[in-house]
Amino acid sequence: MMVGYNPDDKIFHAVDCIIFGFNDEDLKVLLIQRDFEPEKGKWSLMGGFLKKVETLDDAAIRILNRLTGMQNIYMEQLYTFSEVNRDPVERTISTSYYAIINIEKHNEELIENYNAKWFSLSEVPNLIFDHNDMLDKAIKRLRRRTSISPIGFELLPEKFTMRQLQKLYETILDKELDKRNFINKINSMDILIKLKEKDMTSSTKGSFLFQFEKAKYDEKQTNSFYLKL
Repeated sequence: MMVGYNPDDKIFHAVDCIIFGFNDEDLKVLLIQRDFEPEKGKWSLMGGFLKKVETLDDAAIRILNRLTGMQNIYMEQLYTFSEVNRDPVERTISTSYYAIINIEKHNEELIENYNAKWFSLSEVPNLIFDHNDMLDKAIKRLRRRTSISPIGFELLPEKFTMRQLQKLYETILDKELDKRNFINKINSMDILIKLKEKDMTSSTKGSFLFQFEKAKYDEKQTNSFYLKL
């Protein structure tokens, strides 16, 4: 054994995932109800332990796929939580990730198998350990990201109205936006394709549907800009 490696000083490394989705004009987070102690029956983020053969990203991808059945999910590493007593069972640090998915595309059966449920951010229950802190940090990160890169491709249906897009931004930023100013700002980004189709459920005249132009959307993701709303 190499000098300096203490065999008695070992800890567990967990990965916890904050999964956001957008549905019924509301931003939601996916939580699971624990079926084991400690904190059995309470609500929790989806997580698991890092395996010896995995990177942290690999572990997050595995955990997200296990719960949603989805591949190629947008995710970002958020923060590592290392308070000594954060887990009452063993000394455990946790690296959190946040992900954003289209609720319509996830595997509902998998979610039911894990006793999982979508919660509106305004109705999130008290979570185990430091998971409320993880969620708070993820919301703040998502809000910052909204101001420097486009958002919505991963959260909205393939075709959406401008009202749906504005409602998404308002929900993330937790504030009401001026309709005319919002439309002008979004149009200046040049990432939308206006379709000839209309959504006729909102009014008798209907609302035009839009799609993201993926190449331009991806370009805006990599080239920093500031969208003041």
